[in-house]
Amino acid sequence: MAALERDQPRLVINEIFFSIQGESTWAGRPCAFVRLTGCNLRCNYCDTEYAFYDGQKMTIPEIVAQLDTYDCNLVEITGGEPLLQAGVHGLIAELLAQGRTVMIETSGASDVSRLNPRVIKIMDLKCPGSGEAARNLWSNLEHLTSRDEVKFVLSDRADYEWARDVIRQHNLASRVNAVLMSCVFDRLSRQQLAEWILEDRLPVRFQLQMHKHIWPPDTRGV
Repeated sequence: MAALERDQPRLVINEIFFSIQGESTWAGRPCAFVRLTGCNLRCNYCDTEYAFYDGQKMTIPEIVAQLDTYDCNLVEITGGEPLLQAGVHGLIAELLAQGRTVMIETSGASDVSRLNPRVIKIMDLKCPGSGEAARNLWSNLEHLTSRDEVKFVLSDRADYEWARDVIRQHNLASRVNAVLMSCVFDRLSRQQLAEWILEDRLPVRFQLQMHKHIWPPDTRGV
C-alpha cells in the first residue's frame, strides 16, 4: 500500500479552503477552492503572489479527502495558474466523475484546449494595464463554449476601451455564458466602470470581488 501511495501523481497545492464564491455568475454560492502553486505571469496588481512558490505536494485522493470535509459539490480550481501542472487534468476528471460542478480559473495565456468540455472555464483575458496583455493566447477563444465565462480586470479607461473592443471584435457576449468586468481593487472607481458600461450599453456583467467586501481584502483562505 505504501508503494502505491508513493506512485500516486502529486500536485503542488498552495491551499484548499471553503468560502463564498466571490466572482463570476456563481458569486454568492458556497464553494470549495483548490489553489495550485505556480504562475507564469506577473500582473502588476496580483493579489495572490503567495501562490507563486508556496505549496505542498498532495495526491488526488488527499485533495479529494479534504474537499469531502466541506460537503460542497461546487469546486473551483485556481492559482496561480492551475494549467501549469499537468496533473490538474486528472484532478478535474476525478471531481467530475464524483458528480461535482467544477470551475477552473485560468488566464488567457494558458492553452485551454485540453480541458474536459464539462469543466466551466473562467478565463481571465489580460488587459494592457496588467503588463501581461501580450501573453494572451487568442486561439483560446475558439475553445470557449456557452458554459464558460470571460473576465476582464480593468485598471483604467484604456483597459476598458481595450476590453470593449475585444468583446465586440470577437462577439464574446454571444459565445459564452457571461462576460465579466471588474476593477483592480482600489485602483479604478467602481462607479466609474459602471457608468462606462451603461453609457456603451455593453452586454457584460459588472462584478465586484465579493469576498474582499466580506473579509479584509488581504485575508487568505477566503
